[in-house]
Amino acid sequence: MPTTFNYGIDTLTTSTALAIAAGTVKGILNEEAVRKINASQQHVQQIVDANKTVYGVNTGFGILANTPISKEDTATLQYKILQSHSVGVGDPIPVEVAKLMMITKVHALAQGYSGVQLTTLERITWHIENNVIPVVPEKGSVGASGDLAPLSHLFLPLIGLGQCYYKGAIADTGYWMQDAGIKPVQLGPKEGLALINGTQFILSFAVKAVQRMHNCLEAADIIGAMSLEALTGTKAPFDERLHELRPFNGNKLVAQRLRLLLNGSDIMQSHVDCGRVQDPYSLRCMPQVHGASRNAWLHLKELTEIELNAVTDNPIILGADDTISGGNFHGQPLALPLDYCCFAAAEIGNISDRRCYLLLEGKWGLPMLLMKDVGLNSGFMIPQYTTAALVTENKTLCFPASADSIPTSLGQEDHVSMGSISGRKLNRVLDNLEFILAIELLSACQAIEFRRPLKSSELLEFAHDYVREFVSFASEDRIFADDINKVSGLIKDFSFVEKVNVFASSRNIQLNSGFAAF
Repeated sequence: MPTTFNYGIDTLTTSTALAIAAGTVKGILNEEAVRKINASQQHVQQIVDANKTVYGVNTGFGILANTPISKEDTATLQYKILQSHSVGVGDPIPVEVAKLMMITKVHALAQGYSGVQLTTLERITWHIENNVIPVVPEKGSVGASGDLAPLSHLFLPLIGLGQCYYKGAIADTGYWMQDAGIKPVQLGPKEGLALINGTQFILSFAVKAVQRMHNCLEAADIIGAMSLEALTGTKAPFDERLHELRPFNGNKLVAQRLRLLLNGSDIMQSHVDCGRVQDPYSLRCMPQVHGASRNAWLHLKELTEIELNAVTDNPIILGADDTISGGNFHGQPLALPLDYCCFAAAEIGNISDRRCYLLLEGKWGLPMLLMKDVGLNSGFMIPQYTTAALVTENKTLCFPASADSIPTSLGQEDHVSMGSISGRKLNRVLDNLEFILAIELLSACQAIEFRRPLKSSELLEFAHDYVREFVSFASEDRIFADDINKVSGLIKDFSFVEKVNVFASSRNIQLNSGFAAF
């Protein structure tokens, strides 16, 4: 990955956006971007000077689009829109998501179709580089007409209002500006509207969802393979020939990964002739279920990366005599795939819970509840209660937000996407999924030790041993919440998947070979 990224010029990907947020890549405004930004701003100034009527430049907003604004008031109008639209409520969004909002907004505005001043974009990049990130409430956007409320809160600090995370604490903008020795920017015509009109709230939650869901999908294959081993399941349903007969890319990839994860297992070899005809679906159908969710994830990733490079402002400034008032701010293109991925992520949790249940039944040579002295001990019975609760909670989150629309702006904005809810909801589902997978991983690590002295494959033994660096075998009951939190941390920080992938590469095993799109 390059060390610099040219806003408004280069193609932005999910991984690059996350790298800029992490500080490993620096976003810059190069000469070409500066030229485009300045040209667009000059077009807006020409519109104002010629007193041409253009929505949002010298008119009111929404239902007030037909209300003219004098030349003298066009700048004041931009301050008022930031103030009047800052109506967000609820807890602050994660700092990383707010930072991604700033990154994606700079990239969209730097393409030169929005009429903003270079000084405004330079100030936003200052916030990004110095980690002075605005506090943005999580609720209040309907996902059309732009993510108006959250974007308004995001850019209040530009005009000296709102709050930011500054030196490890939340500080009023007046305080940190004085401490940092900087002053508010002077917004020009159209700038306030350009700042708050766009899909950057939905988009930033989508970027995080793409990253987090991929990690969960990778983890689910590894953990599912460990559960299959502990339950002495067969790898026959993962045969490449079978999946060529129904060649969905996701299915083929998961089947390939399972074959590689299970290759060389002594446990697998020990029961080749056991006489068991078929495994339960949660073991046998992992390629079909995990694979379908991977297909959904890929669809979201592709659409997210289109949106990352889109201009979602309104109106679009093509020239002083060429403006278009349209609907690129409407969040429907992301709302639908985000809702789709809610189902896809929830289903990974659903099938994981079923494998947790199988591990507890006391069949196929495993002790009931994965502990030898049950009765006095409850064993792993109660962690499965947690997966059941989380799976059901995820089901309640699967109602598609995009299926609803409530008119706003006195009917001018009569269809909205609610995509902001879709994006937040998917990330809540992923929160729960990370815990569900952690509980299955704990259970599978416990179960696989009852197969000793037989060993699983080299990859799965590495995965088991990595978990054991943090959580030991449970010979009797203890506070399993502590174990769950430790193991879920390995999933949430991506280290479990990363460690297994690095180990696989060191053994010249490419778990994703032939599927570059994933």
